[in-house]
Amino acid sequence: MYQARRPSRSEFLPIRGWRYHLRHWGTPEAGRPPLVLVHGWMDVAASWQFVVDAMREDRHIVAPDWRGYGDTTWNGAAPDSYWFPDYLGDLDALLDALAGEQPVDLVGHSMGGHVATLYAGARPQRIRRLVNLEGFGMPASPPEQAPKRYAQWLDEIRALRRGDMDLSDYADAEGVARRLMKTNPRLPPDKADWLARQWARPNAEGRWAILGDPAHKVTNAVLFRPEEAIEVYRRIAAPTLCVVASDDSLGLWWKGRYTLDEFRERIAHVPNLRHALIEDAGHMMHHDRPEALAALIEDFLRGG
Repeated sequence: MYQARRPSRSEFLPIRGWRYHLRHWGTPEAGRPPLVLVHGWMDVAASWQFVVDAMREDRHIVAPDWRGYGDTTWNGAAPDSYWFPDYLGDLDALLDALAGEQPVDLVGHSMGGHVATLYAGARPQRIRRLVNLEGFGMPASPPEQAPKRYAQWLDEIRALRRGDMDLSDYADAEGVARRLMKTNPRLPPDKADWLARQWARPNAEGRWAILGDPAHKVTNAVLFRPEEAIEVYRRIAAPTLCVVASDDSLGLWWKGRYTLDEFRERIAHVPNLRHALIEDAGHMMHHDRPEALAALIEDFLRGG
């Protein structure tokens, strides 16, 4: 199994009604805020371990499990839906606790990359440097889709109440690892075995259950409007690095409904933007090429 070179330590913080789980690497330094890493949909904070291990600089790094993932748990009744503004609110409260008013370096992957980029436009003074790792957002949703989208949301929260949207579970950790390697054929067995034990845990029946709330599968009732995202992008003050992998994930997912060219047109509205490509990698680039990604991030954060 993979052996972490820089093991993390856990902390729990009360954030907006949630018991937020944070992973810390390195030691806090007076006057220097942490590097904050935020994961994507159906992922966990531990997923950053390979990148942290590959970094040359030993600085303080913090990665949260987003609400409803990993070991972050709700202090009351679990919600039946998740909304993008809540991720922004959680991140704002988290940065208050970690760094006060001091600007931080922020890296986000996938859904976390989209959230981080929106946050950098909503709170431009809070971000020193921003890295977006395939934080694409969503395809444009024309208004005529609204009735069907609301009906779909209602149907899915009803299905959730009936227990019809539960996540898959597995007989053992090896089954979880096989599932991870099926999703990402580049993932080697040693890393898959390690990730499986961070991504899932035995439940009361002894089966390995994914550490994610099934409510994350519920469709967002609100249509995505790229023109709103673009207006937020225009207000980003931090130097921003936009990283994509050589595999075209958007083409695979959306089959022409949303393309890399469309994403690049949107993100081009960020005032101080540069682009980078990670070769021989897919969407989970932090698993596929952690050494290359770590070097790219560190060089950018140093001002390179």
